[in-house]
Amino acid sequence: MKAWEVRRPGLGIGGLLLRVDWVLIILLTLTTSVGFAMLYSAAGGAIQPWAGPHALRFAVGLAVMLAVALVDIRFWLRCAYPIYAASLLLVIGVEFVGDVGMGAQRWLRIGPLSIQPSEIMKISLVLALARHFHARDEREANRWPMLLLALALIAVPALLVARQPDLGTAAMIATGGVALLFLGGVSWRVFAVFGVGAGALIPAVWYRLKDYQRDRVLTFLDSERDLAGAGYHGYQSKIGIGSGGEFGKGYLEGTQSHLGFLPESHTDFIFTVVSEEFGLAGGLFVLALYLAIMGYGFAIGFMARNDFARLLAFGVTFTFFLFVFANIAMVAGLIPVVGVPLPFISYGGTAMLTLQIGFGLVLSAKVYRDVEMETETSGRPAGPGSIAAMR
Repeated sequence: MKAWEVRRPGLGIGGLLLRVDWVLIILLTLTTSVGFAMLYSAAGGAIQPWAGPHALRFAVGLAVMLAVALVDIRFWLRCAYPIYAASLLLVIGVEFVGDVGMGAQRWLRIGPLSIQPSEIMKISLVLALARHFHARDEREANRWPMLLLALALIAVPALLVARQPDLGTAAMIATGGVALLFLGGVSWRVFAVFGVGAGALIPAVWYRLKDYQRDRVLTFLDSERDLAGAGYHGYQSKIGIGSGGEFGKGYLEGTQSHLGFLPESHTDFIFTVVSEEFGLAGGLFVLALYLAIMGYGFAIGFMARNDFARLLAFGVTFTFFLFVFANIAMVAGLIPVVGVPLPFISYGGTAMLTLQIGFGLVLSAKVYRDVEMETETSGRPAGPGSIAAMR
């Protein structure tokens, strides 16, 4: 029996819809509504050019998310490697025919659409690694052929994205992949060995950084080093967050974004707009929404009865966490400035649709949570307890 063949009583479309986690969908919709309101404010009280398209994109993506959720999870298991290969080809395509924007070659134009393949790769990598470690016990997961293949799946796209250059996204791809290695049962000893190796490469990586990337790191270490240059974004962001106080200046009353002091207020620094207009209370409300979404995602992973669904739910949810952490830590000055949007709140098409597809996969893990997939070799069920991280 193949790995994607299961024994499961059939369910009609109505039964499948009842299994969809509608609370998770409501939380995502509520978060997007916050984004609509803040993009409306960032535009000075106008639907265009950001708030309207933001809502339309979410509506289209919501239909896609539901469609993905209702597809049998066996299909996603079977297509995991082909999806990864297609995403990798798109990333490679950026090297040759990618569009250049803001000094980086990160976008690929396909007809009227402009997409960022590195965003798609984040979810594709989760799919591929979930398939790679599906139904593997700890001994299998730590064999060198398995480890080297898993590392190759992570390293190739991460290095290609770093060349664009997009070091922040490359770091997120690598971090998400390493998290899947841990969940797949890779021993901590392996992490220790590769951690030492990665530390030894830091001088070489520093030498290969672009000048503006070095400036961002140095400015992070000394926040007053270049307030009019590399440190401008972070400095203005912290002013906006601090000026919001406990309850903010009021909706549509933020000065940092409305007077043009805060660059990219509709994308990377949208959380600053939230904090300035609604203060600490508004920021905590957004964090509460994100924590609830992550809680539901991890809960779905724990409920899954097969390794692929469990790894998929954990991987997508952890990728979502990385988005949230990187953006909020960046605008608060806790990490160097990186180009990472705030999920479902920042303006952006590829990142939103990719995360919606990712959460569609999480919902599919919930809908098909009772599926008991079997291994291709032994025929034993890949049920609870076969992931080493759950031991």
